[in-house]
Amino acid sequence: MTAGQGQTAEITTHDRRMFALMNREEGSALHSTATRRRLFVGAHILMTAASVVCWNIVVFGERRDWALVVILALLLPWCFATGVINTATRGLLELRGRVLDERQLAERDRARARAHRLTSGLLLAAALGVGAAGWTGGVPVEGLIAPVLAAVLATHWLMPLWVAGLMVRDEPADEPDGVSAKV
Repeated sequence: MTAGQGQTAEITTHDRRMFALMNREEGSALHSTATRRRLFVGAHILMTAASVVCWNIVVFGERRDWALVVILALLLPWCFATGVINTATRGLLELRGRVLDERQLAERDRARARAHRLTSGLLLAAALGVGAAGWTGGVPVEGLIAPVLAAVLATHWLMPLWVAGLMVRDEPADEPDGVSAKV
């Protein structure tokens, strides 16, 4: 564990604990292949979407009890999927920059940049969608703005995690005994 480029701050006990937590091997089978990581990211996206829709129903809509129950039921699996994605990325987005090496800092920057581009496109689509709904006169814009903003905010918050989870490369396979790497 080394401090990243330009990082002179000392690594704290908290940094060491978080680094150890994010690099544990017990759950590595859950995210060892790209397919498994994609499944967890996809499940996380679906659980997030369902939670945001239910939250919008509870707060801005008909205030249904079942929607609140759905949010609470999704909370634990959502947290589990978040943990799997975080460990798949080795804490790329959760660890402080002083704990990451130059390669990890570059990967984090790439994930954040790609997430920013995707979120910008989503924000444009949301603005155009709300504007089109108001322009056609079929839907009152005032009723759309808050739920759409809540959905876009949740996406903006989680998009770097999803992108980083999808960008992770498979760990190199261990070579069988007696086989040497060719140079």
